[in-house]
Amino acid sequence: MLHWIWVLIVGGLIGVIAGAITHKGGSMNWILNIIAGLIGSSVGEWLLGAWGPQLAGMAIIPSILGAVILVIVVSWILNIARK
Repeated sequence: MLHWIWVLIVGGLIGVIAGAITHKGGSMNWILNIIAGLIGSSVGEWLLGAWGPQLAGMAIIPSILGAVILVIVVSWILNIARK
């Protein structure tokens, strides 16, 4: 049970960092930050592998890069949908 709490906390932090890097974090609430962090972590580790320091079973650097990619792609799709 404690592991899953850490996963949610680390996923949220990864989402916040990705939002800050892309300057899109202000429009995301904490639930979306957690989702972006968790999905971004999966994407990053799938694309880049699980190298570097790990926290709660997530490789931090690939996870942040994956979350940044995810936030950029989602915001690009939302911008196209608004037009």
